Amino acid sequence: MTNAAALATSPSIVSERIQRIKLSPSVAVRTIIAQLREQGRRIIDLTIGEPDFSTPEHICAAATAAMARGETKYPASQGTPALRKAVAARMQADWGVSYPVGQIIVSTGAKQVIYNALAATLNEGDEVIIPAPFWVSYPDMVVVNGGTPVIANATPEQGYKLTPEALERAITPRTKWLMMNSPSNPTGALYTREDLEGLCAVLLRNPHVWLMTDDIYARLNFTGSPTVHPIQVAPALAARTLLVNGVSKAYAMTGWRIGFGAGPEPLIQAMAVLQSQSTSGASSISQAAALEALTGPQDCVQQFAATFRERRDVAVRLMAGIDGLKVVVPEGAFYVFPDCNGLMGKTTPTGEVLRTDTDLTNYLLREAGVALIDGTAYGAPGTFRLSFAASMDAIAQGCEGIRAACAKLI
Repeated sequence: MTNAAALATSPSIVSERIQRIKLSPSVAVRTIIAQLREQGRRIIDLTIGEPDFSTPEHICAAATAAMARGETKYPASQGTPALRKAVAARMQADWGVSYPVGQIIVSTGAKQVIYNALAATLNEGDEVIIPAPFWVSYPDMVVVNGGTPVIANATPEQGYKLTPEALERAITPRTKWLMMNSPSNPTGALYTREDLEGLCAVLLRNPHVWLMTDDIYARLNFTGSPTVHPIQVAPALAARTLLVNGVSKAYAMTGWRIGFGAGPEPLIQAMAVLQSQSTSGASSISQAAALEALTGPQDCVQQFAATFRERRDVAVRLMAGIDGLKVVVPEGAFYVFPDCNGLMGKTTPTGEVLRTDTDLTNYLLREAGVALIDGTAYGAPGTFRLSFAASMDAIAQGCEGIRAACAKLI
């Protein structure tokens, strides 16, 4: 029997746990885009969830200097003391909360911080409330760690923001966490102080529920007013809140893979134990770069945010002019999330009836060469996500391609 035949007849090597999750949709669509480009197709990629800017030179220089100093050994598993001190200073500046370095952990991206927290706290069957639309990885990270995602839907009429009533309905005795993301990926929704007051009141009435805030887009805020955090509204929640952030989005450092978390010491130490037995911590060179990002000149962040706001305005104006789409203006991050239900039931030039948002995004990729991600991936059927982390030309050409393709529908 050949090795291939033996493998085909043997029990699956893949665990039941992993069989319950799927490849990240954003990773899957990148594979399709690469295949189409290899075939010679011109594709306008508006799926990308990362800034299209280069990392600022002073940050890169700090990494080079760290290498020259020989900082190429294993760093402290929980993060270098210097970077954790800088994270604490940033938390103080942003939210007015004070964390000692023992309550801060540095990981390989904010995604690992979230994963570590779920792995360190969830028992089989524990529930995690996730407002929808949500970032694609939240539910599967809960599932792979034995938890049960509880989806609380937020509608366009609600600005895609969780309401206190919906939160109250979702809470059960098994609830372990509420996950929040403001500004939101994929909608750009930004919670106001008034929004948070109602949600915090519900959390204060349910002391068994912990709060995890994914603040990775907090500094990409287009409102002109500072982003408000739940623990500013209800300081008592700090005792059961994990703040998650990183340098990827605000500083154009996605490939450096540095995220950090701040929270109660027992939680952070449990996450540190897990990290010591998995990745052993984040790259020492990347941590040196992140230190410079947090402590060096901050004008790059303002420049990036201003550019994204200009692109947002163009993308919203062009998308709002397309029949069949409804657009909620995003207040942060770098995504537009149109409702496309007005196009469902229409027929393409080749006779295909569009029944789902996935049908629509597939049609736009084939017909217009514009790559988007369907809203079903984010728990919101009847929508799609367009990233304006792209050049102004790509945004304009992409939106024109979408308009022209939609005009062919009957």
